[in-house]
Amino acid sequence: MSCGCSSPKKRLVYACSGAANTGYLADQVARRLSLQGAAKMTCLAGVGAALDGYLRAAAVAGLNLVLDGCPTACGRRAFERYELPCTPVVLTEFGVEKGATLIDETVISRVADRVMEAHLTDPNRS
Repeated sequence: MSCGCSSPKKRLVYACSGAANTGYLADQVARRLSLQGAAKMTCLAGVGAALDGYLRAAAVAGLNLVLDGCPTACGRRAFERYELPCTPVVLTEFGVEKGATLIDETVISRVADRVMEAHLTDPNRS
């Protein structure tokens, strides 16, 4: 099973992937972080649907980074509902306006870099 259940130190990233531009941004940032190897992208819908494998993986992960596109915070709320630990990030806090900002490669890169720096850079690494 590739849900991450066997690795308690695994860093997982979830994206709201909502219909708004900010949901698209959350999805693209999560994919970028996963491709870079900073965290493994997994399924927020699986957590929201209370699927056992996803709940177990989240319960034992070293980090559950939840990228919400906007302050509605659907992702964070799913984690709270099942009393799972998470580090929530609201992407509108990075100068992106819901329903207005064009999400292009520049915005995706800028936000991914800021999320990486704030939440996925290990200060103990040399």
